[in-house]
Amino acid sequence: MTTKQRAYLKSLAMNIDPIYQIGKATLTPEITEGVSEALEARELIKINVLKNCTADIKEVAQTLAERTQSEVVQVIGRKIVLYRESKEKKKIELPKDKN
Repeated sequence: MTTKQRAYLKSLAMNIDPIYQIGKATLTPEITEGVSEALEARELIKINVLKNCTADIKEVAQTLAERTQSEVVQVIGRKIVLYRESKEKKKIELPKDKN
């Protein structure tokens, strides 16, 4: 993902609300599966990490991205933004790289 594409996704993410919360149980298979389904439906999602989650937020974001084959757009505070292009319901058109 290029920096221009990442910046575009960050601007889109500013206007969306978190749809998942990760607590002290961190990443259960159910959360991973739910996030994967949400990514397929929406492409860009925001996740809130609660204060009782003791794991490092950046590590949680990276692990979640690996398990869902998505990309971490940004981790800001206790919020994670993930992106994965939908196979069937493509909504977001990323800017093309000028190479």
